Amino acid sequence: MPITSELIRSVTADLYERSLKKIPEDTKAVLRRAETADSSDTARKTLTIMLKSADESEKQDHLICSDIGIPVYSVKIGTKVRFEGAVRQAMIDGLADLAANIQPPILRMVTNPLTHQRGYAGKDMPILTFDIIDEADYLEIICAPKAMGSGRWEALETFVYPTLEDIEKYILEVVMKAGSQPCPPIVVGVGIGGTFDYAARMAKQQILRPFGKTNPEPILAAMEERLLKAINSMGFGPMGTGGDTTAMAVHIDYAASHGFMPVAVALNCWINRRYGARIQNDGTVEWFE
Repeated sequence: MPITSELIRSVTADLYERSLKKIPEDTKAVLRRAETADSSDTARKTLTIMLKSADESEKQDHLICSDIGIPVYSVKIGTKVRFEGAVRQAMIDGLADLAANIQPPILRMVTNPLTHQRGYAGKDMPILTFDIIDEADYLEIICAPKAMGSGRWEALETFVYPTLEDIEKYILEVVMKAGSQPCPPIVVGVGIGGTFDYAARMAKQQILRPFGKTNPEPILAAMEERLLKAINSMGFGPMGTGGDTTAMAVHIDYAASHGFMPVAVALNCWINRRYGARIQNDGTVEWFE
C-alpha cells in the first residue's frame, strides 16, 4: 500500500500547526529545572511566566508566538517506501491548507527577498532537505519553523585547519553577538567540516536532536559541556533578563573535510519548535517530538 499525496498533504499541515502550538516535552523539562536552579530571582520569575504562557497556549489551542517563522522540513525517505501521487506538491498544498484553516489566523511571514512582498507562499517554499534511510519502510518528516529571532543571528565561517580552540572561540563569538535577540534560553546547533552547505545542514540537524543524549564522539561531548557552561556564564539569561540560563543545550556534529573547514552555528529560541511524523507504507502515522 503506497503513501498517498493526500496523506502527505494532511501531515504537512498538521506538523506545522503542532510545532506552533506546543513546546516539546524535553524542552519543558529543561526549562522547569532552570526555573528552580537559576541563581537570579528575576530569571526564575521570567521562566515561570514563559512556562505558564506556553501551558496556557497549549490548553487554549493558541500560538505560543505570533512569529510563526517560515516552513522548514527535514525529510527522510526509507528505501522501501512507495508513493502514490506528487510528493513535493503535496507539501506545498499542505502549507496552503494550513494558512487557510488554522485558528487563530497566522501572519504572512514568507518574504520575497527581492521585493519584500510578504505572503503565505513563495519560491522554494516550503524549504526541504532530504536524506535516505536504508531498508526503512516509512517516510519521516520533521517540521522546524525558522523565525526572525533565531534566524537573524545564525552564522557560518570557513577556516583553514582550525584548532578546537579556534572553533570554540568562533561559536562563542556568534552567541555573544546574538545576545538576547534570539529569545533565550536558546539551543545552539553546530556543524563542523564538510562543505559550506553541509556544515549548515549539520548545524540545523543538531538543533533537532533531543535533549539528554550524550554525544558519541568524546571530543565533541567535552566541547558541548564546555560551551554550554561558557554560554550560561555570559549572563544574558531568560529573554535577556539576566541569570544563569542563556542556553538549554549545545549540540555539535562534524563531517570529514578538506583543509578548508566551515563551521556553522544555528540557533533555536526557547520554544524550540519541532514536531515530527513517521508515515508507514500502510498509512499509519506515528507522531513524535
